[in-house]
Amino acid sequence: MKTVLITGCSSGYGLETARHFHARGWNVVATMRTPRDDLFPASPRMRVVPLDVTKPSSIAAALEASGPIDVLVNNAGIGLFGAFEATPMATARELFETNTFGVMAMTQAVLPLFRGRKSGTIVNVTSSATLAPMPMVAVYTASKTAIEGFTASLAHELAAFQVRAKLVEPGYAPTTRLTENGGERMRGLIPESYAPFAQSIFDALAQTAAVTTESDVAEAVWRAANDTSGQLRFPAGADAVALAAGVSS
Repeated sequence: MKTVLITGCSSGYGLETARHFHARGWNVVATMRTPRDDLFPASPRMRVVPLDVTKPSSIAAALEASGPIDVLVNNAGIGLFGAFEATPMATARELFETNTFGVMAMTQAVLPLFRGRKSGTIVNVTSSATLAPMPMVAVYTASKTAIEGFTASLAHELAAFQVRAKLVEPGYAPTTRLTENGGERMRGLIPESYAPFAQSIFDALAQTAAVTTESDVAEAVWRAANDTSGQLRFPAGADAVALAAGVSS
């Protein structure tokens, strides 16, 4: 029986992905900064473990608690919507600490295990914003685009050890309320001069017909985790699939 460790399982993609793997018979290590056992069914195959991907000591403790794993899903992330002009560099660095360096730190921590036994898969969840960048999410897109390049290079680097690296690229998912976890970081990021433009984007998003659901992402992560081909990218959601097709054509 295989074991998957998933970061950022308190809500959204991570929560649904943990449930998805558990329902299909895997052992699941569902990690989050503040553990909540009530989110999952009581099961010997489901463990909830505290983890802050920006803290090396937390990463080490979580991996020790989880034991050997077969798949790492780097899902934890912070959303941010606002004008780049108004975004403090400290906020940009904080976003990169979770979305980019947190992914790298988790990956680096599991590689000795995966390389040593010549097996294992790393699935990094990014965004369709890397396929078709949109305005007002420049820092967020940059943090996710960095992981796209990182994963593409890493996949080649690890091939000699039979370790796989994959990308899941979710589309626009309004039900995840990703930007809400930006908290105080979001304050003041839409100055009055940008307000009409920002509102036009909100209005356009509200009219979007093809959107991505948490289940779409969970299924894409499942396919990526079990894929034995050389496929690198797994767009998730009808909108992301359409964007990916446009990019490749």
